[in-house]
Order: sequence, then C-alpha cells, then structure tokens
Amino acid sequence: MRLRLPWLRQFASHALEACRGHSADGCFALRALDEVEVAIVSDRVIADVHRRFMNIPGPTDVITFEHGEIVASAQTAALYARQYGHGVDRELALYIIHGLLHLNGYDDHTRSDAARMGRTQQRILQACLSHLPTD
Repeated sequence: MRLRLPWLRQFASHALEACRGHSADGCFALRALDEVEVAIVSDRVIADVHRRFMNIPGPTDVITFEHGEIVASAQTAALYARQYGHGVDRELALYIIHGLLHLNGYDDHTRSDAARMGRTQQRILQACLSHLPTD
C-alpha cells in the first residue's frame, strides 16, 4: 500500500502540537511525554496487538498505549477511506489525532464521550489540514 509518509510525519507534528492543548481530564499528559511513536501496520499485526494487549480478537483501526505508542492499521484505514470517500493518508491522520487525544485523557467508551472526542478530532483535523497540501 502506498502511503505519503513525509506528509504523514508533517501532519503528525502539527497534530501533536494541536492535541497538546486539548485535555479531557485536565492532566495534559501529552506535555509530559518525551516522544510519541506512531506505527502503521497491517491488519494482521494490529489484530495480534489487539489480542495480546487487550484480549480482543480481530483487527481494529488504532490502539493507543499510555506511554506514547500509537498503532494504526493501514488496511483498516484504506477500507474506511473508501467508505468515506477520502484518501488513506487522511484516514490515518484521523487515527493519529484519535491516539493523541487518548493520550491526553479523552475516552470514547460512552456515547457522549465519543461525541465529544469526535468533535474535537474533527476540529483538530481541519486545523492541521489547513497547514498542509491536500490528499
């Protein structure tokens, strides 16, 4: 699968700065992390991570670990990108924001928390995209 890794790196840098200012719990944990690592993997790999660390079978879109690791599935991103009519890079960009917000105290377990997180994701996505070439 072809990805625009330089674009994604640039996006991630903008997203990190934007997400640092949004904390759901007031702790701003992103500010305390020395680095955040994003791994873009296959469905097979993320399914293994999902099973090993969360005891949930099957692939998912993105998994975030509290010490600053974000694992995103390129295959799942491609599936949803086709469904929503945009590029896979944009879908992965959304996963990066989602992971960063989780690191900064956002949760999406309840409908209201998911709606709040979704609104914040979209605002940050639009702001970051305005600084970069489109996909």
